[in-house]
Amino acid sequence: MSKKVVLAFSGGLDTSYCVKYLSVEKGMDVHAVTVNTGGFTEEEKEELARKAKNLGASSYRAIEATKTFYDKAIRYLIFGNVLKNNTYPLSVSAERVFQALLIAEHARELNADAIAHGSTGAGNDQVRFDMIFQSLCPHMEIITPIRDNTLSREAEIDYLKKQGVESDWSKSLYSINQGLWGTSVGGKETLGSELPLPEEAFPSALSRSMDDSAQCTIKFEKGQPVGINDFEGDPVTIIQKLNVLASEFAIGRDIHVGDTIIGIKGRVGFEAAGPLLLIKAHHLLEKHVLTKHQLLIKDQLSMQYGHLLHEGQYLEPAMRDLEAFLESSQKAVTGEVDVKLLPYRYQLLGIRSENDLMNSTFGKYGEENKAWNSEDVKGFIKIFSNQSKIYQSIHNGG
Repeated sequence: MSKKVVLAFSGGLDTSYCVKYLSVEKGMDVHAVTVNTGGFTEEEKEELARKAKNLGASSYRAIEATKTFYDKAIRYLIFGNVLKNNTYPLSVSAERVFQALLIAEHARELNADAIAHGSTGAGNDQVRFDMIFQSLCPHMEIITPIRDNTLSREAEIDYLKKQGVESDWSKSLYSINQGLWGTSVGGKETLGSELPLPEEAFPSALSRSMDDSAQCTIKFEKGQPVGINDFEGDPVTIIQKLNVLASEFAIGRDIHVGDTIIGIKGRVGFEAAGPLLLIKAHHLLEKHVLTKHQLLIKDQLSMQYGHLLHEGQYLEPAMRDLEAFLESSQKAVTGEVDVKLLPYRYQLLGIRSENDLMNSTFGKYGEENKAWNSEDVKGFIKIFSNQSKIYQSIHNGG
């Protein structure tokens, strides 16, 4: 019997090559699988099924994982206000981890002999996929034809043509990876350090005039988005609606520069209108309803959570500990945030919450206090500065 291999299939050149190579050269029974984390329409999934079968796959499965992706990753990224290097909302890196998890689960269901993916040897995805597969399917072989054979794009196209596969393999100027939590954009400009991405590189064009604006209200309940303006619904739908609304203003565009898992610097453009607005609105609400110590500790632990997720360490037990903390921190994060949308930018206007700690009952910053008198505060300052006074006395003769 032929060995059974589960292939992570995107329908692009690399994974199309993998289907043919594994079935023809390796004589394997190829089972293609795509995990949708919010980037594929029903029509696109039908086209992927048709392409996989035409290439010679024995079976094809599209796993719908958008809600799972939100429940197990995105909500914690919102809770933690996670932006890699204060810029990037972990759009693709978080997706890859959950795609790998569900592909591994599918491989175990099929009792496969091997798992394959089309990653090259130069990026982060190979690490994320391999780590998950090694952990969850330790007895399955991991096959990576593009990485192992160091193939060029031209070599892959030539091979497919020899196998009778005719398709338009012309590479677009920009590579686009779209999902619920943002869209990555790669092009010649991101291969170096000097150039920005041009307007036409981004998938959502500005459709509002330069003097146009709109105001929206984002509603949170225990840290999760539950409403936008007069609409209330599940968080996935809120993210989708916010993406559409904010994308009209071309909001959420930037270029992320960071350190890859394999030790080289990487640069990639992205468009993440909904994620950026949600994170910034959520953060503003937290600044009103959480204590200063909660905010300080959250900043540190959230950064660690984002770092571990980015590097594919989702199965690390510490991630569950961090998630428990993040979940607990959201008990009071309920309220509304008003946001003004303008071309290429946004403005956070203010919040309304029953849990707002900026309560005039206790005082107004810089104006009046209602919880202490002048003697109380003079004594507090004397004690608060005590250690500094001791240090200055010993080291500077103060």
